[in-house]
Amino acid sequence: MRILLLILIIAACSCVRAETVIHKEKSLYRNIEVKESSYRRCLVFAVKRGARNQTCINLADPDRVVFPYARMTFAGLLLNPEPASVLIIGLGGGTIPTVLSRLYPEATIHIVEIDAAVVRVAKKYFNFTESDKVTVFIQDARVYIRRAGLKKLAYDLIILDAFTGDYIPAHLMTVEFLQETRSIMSERGVLVANTFSTSRLYDHESVTYQRVFGPFFNFKMPITGNRVVVTNGHELPGRKVLQDRANKLADRFVKYAVNIDDFPRYMKHDKDWNEKVRPLTDQFAPVNLLRGN
Repeated sequence: MRILLLILIIAACSCVRAETVIHKEKSLYRNIEVKESSYRRCLVFAVKRGARNQTCINLADPDRVVFPYARMTFAGLLLNPEPASVLIIGLGGGTIPTVLSRLYPEATIHIVEIDAAVVRVAKKYFNFTESDKVTVFIQDARVYIRRAGLKKLAYDLIILDAFTGDYIPAHLMTVEFLQETRSIMSERGVLVANTFSTSRLYDHESVTYQRVFGPFFNFKMPITGNRVVVTNGHELPGRKVLQDRANKLADRFVKYAVNIDDFPRYMKHDKDWNEKVRPLTDQFAPVNLLRGN
């Protein structure tokens, strides 16, 4: 028994040592690291609550979408299977825009990322590339969306995935921000937002999305603690429509390890939150409560 225990300890230590930091820098907003082991490479934001993986790639299968929440964001395609214009808030390692650009090579994809260092790291270590169709804007998302509204831009798919490594920025969670975001959705536009399912702000956040968009799909899966909000701002499609669209898209997602045909059964619009709490606004956004999740 002692010998077996010693072998297990040695093996565990070997695994830890196998992960090495291949890049480290301090940007204007965070400490950034890229860590690599024998089988994967990860973008890590080092924050007060510990290091958080933002993006990982499987080195043996780089097409695979590693994180469950990233796979879940593609649920927006079940409301609009053919987006011609996409806006993504938050780049990370660039997994989501990379997959979308391959699936929809004619689509215009705009990405807003506040941290130029993140863009450099995504390009150097995670195979992210810009093109005539894929463009990154180094800007605060609130500023970009407000200016996009003034320019009368409209997007068929908007993905909110802004995450500092510790919490979602307060000004990107409010009624006012979501109203500005809704104003740049096209007539068939869809909003997808990556949020928390265990946050102390869960009720407030849910009420905020409900206030701006009305009914939404409360998309949760047992494999992750994330909750993904999916909405078009008006009548939501029924389960049969979702499943039919998912089945048609399924083959296109096989190489990315995204089982999109399994999503509809988890996309519910039952209200599992306290509707009596205050929505988050520019005057009331206690995002520090997220530190209790």
